[in-house]
Amino acid sequence: MKIAFSTSGDDLNAPLDSRFGRAAKFLIYDQENETLEVIDNEQNLNAAQGAGIQSAATVAKSGAGALISGHCGPKAYRVLQTAGIAIYYSDAATVAEALKAYQQGKLVESKGADVEGHWA
Repeated sequence: MKIAFSTSGDDLNAPLDSRFGRAAKFLIYDQENETLEVIDNEQNLNAAQGAGIQSAATVAKSGAGALISGHCGPKAYRVLQTAGIAIYYSDAATVAEALKAYQQGKLVESKGADVEGHWA
């Protein structure tokens, strides 16, 4: 399965971004092949509106089956949920720490958005 992480960096040591829709990048980790893909999210970083929805569509297109981020708003959450993507929240400092927590079963699948829309 592929796991998407909100980040500003290009590798597992990159910081986990607490924002989903306005994260600079998404790091897609393929557990089966142990490979990484970085998807630029620059177009949504400064969007006036719709950043979460567009970011969710980007993650869905990546083939990810799970997302790990600091937070997720209601509109993005609905798009991700509709796409069948499991959502996990983490306060880990890095993508590597969040991945380790996920692999150890320490992250609990979210049951809803945890911030309001247009959260900064």
